[in-house]
Amino acid sequence: MKPNINVFWFKRDLRLVDNEALISAISEPYPLLLIYLFEPIFIKDVHTSERHLTFIKQSLLDINNLLKKLKTQVHIYELDVVSFFEVLIKRYQIKTIFSTEETGLDFSYKRDINFKLFCKKNNIKWEEHPRNGVFRGKKNRDKWVENWKSLMSSQILSFNPKFDDFINLEISEIKRKKIKSVKSNKVQKGGPTEAHKYLKSFLNDRYKKYHFKISKPELSRYHCSRLSPYFSWGNLSTRYVWQLAKKEIEKGKSRLHFNSFTSRLRWQSHFIQKFEMEPEMEFRSINKGYKKNKTVNNKYLNAWKKGKTGFPLVDASMRCVVKSGYLNFRMRALLVSFLTHHLWQNWQDGVVHLAKNFLDFEPGIHYPQFQMQAGETGINMIRIYNPVKNSLEHDPDATFIKKWVPELKNLPLNLIHEPWKINSMEEKLYSFKLGKNYPKPIVDLKKTYKHASQELWKLKANPIVKKESIRILKKHTNANRKAFDD
Repeated sequence: MKPNINVFWFKRDLRLVDNEALISAISEPYPLLLIYLFEPIFIKDVHTSERHLTFIKQSLLDINNLLKKLKTQVHIYELDVVSFFEVLIKRYQIKTIFSTEETGLDFSYKRDINFKLFCKKNNIKWEEHPRNGVFRGKKNRDKWVENWKSLMSSQILSFNPKFDDFINLEISEIKRKKIKSVKSNKVQKGGPTEAHKYLKSFLNDRYKKYHFKISKPELSRYHCSRLSPYFSWGNLSTRYVWQLAKKEIEKGKSRLHFNSFTSRLRWQSHFIQKFEMEPEMEFRSINKGYKKNKTVNNKYLNAWKKGKTGFPLVDASMRCVVKSGYLNFRMRALLVSFLTHHLWQNWQDGVVHLAKNFLDFEPGIHYPQFQMQAGETGINMIRIYNPVKNSLEHDPDATFIKKWVPELKNLPLNLIHEPWKINSMEEKLYSFKLGKNYPKPIVDLKKTYKHASQELWKLKANPIVKKESIRILKKHTNANRKAFDD
């Protein structure tokens, strides 16, 4: 007779503390097997990059180090989920599989449907738990805020298992994936231990200028929490961080900075909830009145991806995120706006490039935000970012630009912001030739702003867009919210 076991399947919840599904699993009477699967469909997906895989590997190594005292580990395999369990059920009677719900891409949604059928066919219970205040099956936002706040205020779950709670195994039919220590140059390291270091330094000191420096491309790298990758891959739970931040206010620390921070935690869940309720936006604009109808310009796309558009803040932002995996929110919005408005390219043609480069890639935030910044929701105010204006306001000393576009660093400040204004005498003086040392501007900002503004407002007035806007407001926002006046 096959022995009874339970299985915990790690996905985007790579932590031990305040992992609801994991705590539920260890409370059950059967021995628990911990697994993580590097699924081929995930590895091959166009959104997945080596930096994502590295972050996950670092997280698993960290978790296994924490589990050593319990004489167990996360068993890691490079295999699809059905194939893995087809092997496992030959040896064990699997009572329950525990995991955290995943608001993922189309491939993971189809994978879950297929796996659910497998579980039903083999009489296995699959118990999934909600993730970070995102609730499955909702038709609208009735009581969503109340439910989110209730969850955030509920008890943080400690990880206190016993030695005999776990089972370790070797399966001859499939080899475990061995992971060695992986370094990540200039990119944040993954794992709960590293996540708690960032959290502690933010709560203790770095928060002090959070509200005022969040839009600054260079200063935000220090004064923002830098916790986004740890949320995206599950090294931290939103509830855990939310409660610790609120406790800092109770201690007498800045209400302004911490309330600003915790409001953004709800904002994260809000957008993931939107994607959970309408995952089709991976492939189309959430507002069906907008179509993929812009002419593809590969010259523009390549210049944008390589950070060679001739606009210093745009290029610095792209080079920064390609190299480091991190960029603050305003500069992300600038990159999307420049692509979709000034270069007049479809958002679909840039969305994967940034997904691969964002260390904190979270589908539920990435796709709704990309469309919002592209001006294709119909319910949000149209914002066309001016890269020069943002450069002067948010990087006045050009610290960020000089760091990431070093070919401009020897120019005087005014020319670093607007190198196209250099004259022939200055070119000789600074040994700098526009078009040689740095690209000429790829477009005329005044013309592109005028064109994008006219077209976007024209589209916003389209009857289909208006009708869709009403539907979106009804489904995805508070009942009291009204559409912007056209």
